[in-house]
Amino acid sequence: MGEEIYFGGNYRDLCEHSGTAAGFQFEFSCWRCHDTWRSSFEPYRSGRLASWLNKGIGAASGVLGRAVSEVSTAVGGLADSGWGTARDASFRRAIAAAEGHFNRCARCASYVCGRCWHPDQGLCFTCAPDTAGEQLAARQRGVNDAVTQRAYDEGQRQAEGHDVRTPRQLVCPHCRAEAHGGRFCPACGTELAQRTECGGCRAVLPEGAAFCPECGRRR
Repeated sequence: MGEEIYFGGNYRDLCEHSGTAAGFQFEFSCWRCHDTWRSSFEPYRSGRLASWLNKGIGAASGVLGRAVSEVSTAVGGLADSGWGTARDASFRRAIAAAEGHFNRCARCASYVCGRCWHPDQGLCFTCAPDTAGEQLAARQRGVNDAVTQRAYDEGQRQAEGHDVRTPRQLVCPHCRAEAHGGRFCPACGTELAQRTECGGCRAVLPEGAAFCPECGRRR
């Protein structure tokens, strides 16, 4: 039906087909803030009647047998046959009521509640943000950006005294614990990033090497 497309993405069907709570109700939500509004509950009398009759039939089934079962099926079919038409009519009424609680943005076509609506512009606050709110948000962004830049500049000044030439290890080769670039392993105390040099040519020897790869001297 045509009305359903208007709220196709922001409504929830809360209808109950049978039982003592059988009835129709729909929950609509604002596209922007997701606050909800529910239509008035409309009881589905055929579904309730079928439930009550089935309870009574169930109590008498041991006495009346097959005839009772046929009556139960007929009652259920009666409730089922009228469900779709009654639900559609209730949904149309719910949409008509929802139109009094939501506004359709002329730019993005979203349905929003009154708190997310700019009546002077005919637009939602996503498309036409509140000026005072934008001013405060922009000012805070400016503060954050300036502080971030100052912290970055301070970090650069601190980096001038940082030793970037000394080899560092992030994982201890002895116990495999994370060393975080320290001189000693915090788990086992192994000295890290040691440079083993060849006694002849002073070249750095790879870990586990028995001979110098540069001059061939035995380690």
